[in-house]
Amino acid sequence: MEAIIQAIILGIIQGLTEFLPVSSSGHLELAKYFLGYEATQSESMIMTVTLHAATALSTIIVFRKDIAEIFGGLFSAVKNMSFKDNASFNFSMKIILSMIPAAFVGVMFDEQLESLFNEQIVLVGCMLILTGGLLFLADRAKDSEKSVNYPNALMIGIAQAIAILPGISRSGATISTSVLLGVDKSKSARFSFLMVIPLILGKMAKDLLDDEFVMSTESLTQVSIGFVAALITGIIACTWMIKIVKKSQLKYFAYYCFAMGIFAIVYKTAVG
Repeated sequence: MEAIIQAIILGIIQGLTEFLPVSSSGHLELAKYFLGYEATQSESMIMTVTLHAATALSTIIVFRKDIAEIFGGLFSAVKNMSFKDNASFNFSMKIILSMIPAAFVGVMFDEQLESLFNEQIVLVGCMLILTGGLLFLADRAKDSEKSVNYPNALMIGIAQAIAILPGISRSGATISTSVLLGVDKSKSARFSFLMVIPLILGKMAKDLLDDEFVMSTESLTQVSIGFVAALITGIIACTWMIKIVKKSQLKYFAYYCFAMGIFAIVYKTAVG
């Protein structure tokens, strides 16, 4: 029963923090540490990847109309062989461009990155403070009606690659970078949430091919429960976050990241 409760808590934390700019990976590592989550590094990574898959699905559900419109535009572009002025085709190319930095880092440094997701509490604390700084700057940026262009997409992609580190919020880093580049805040949030879907699905496909999803029946039950909890919470958090970004309320999350980061560093330093 304790393992089931842990799975539910981890799922809720992932669902909330994937979209709220406070670092889902950082909070998952902190939660595992304080909950006494007992699992091998491989099992812990499986849980993390599965919970991210749940939030990817929640993104698809929330943005289902946008995604359908994009695929409809792509089909039309291919059918009519008209790509230059096709908004859906251009948006898709920007998404692909934004994926390249994170995909490169993920493939080239996979083992090194996995070692960072093992109770590296001080690192998580430092990265949360960095996330807070980005959010604070983005909150003070002037709003505009500018859309994401190709150079912006690459810069946002680099921010997403850096956010692979536990403690740096992916949504916080990408939205903040986008806003600081002068992109409209609601468009920044939309691009940020849509750009991560292919990466998560790609990560799952890679792990499946590497046979990293071999687990016991008990582990499968825990992961499944965590998935459902993350999916439901993610749908709520994604919808909420879009409204928050529009209202320029990122500074409150910055304060939260500062507080959590300092707490994590002080606590880990004190207990050793």
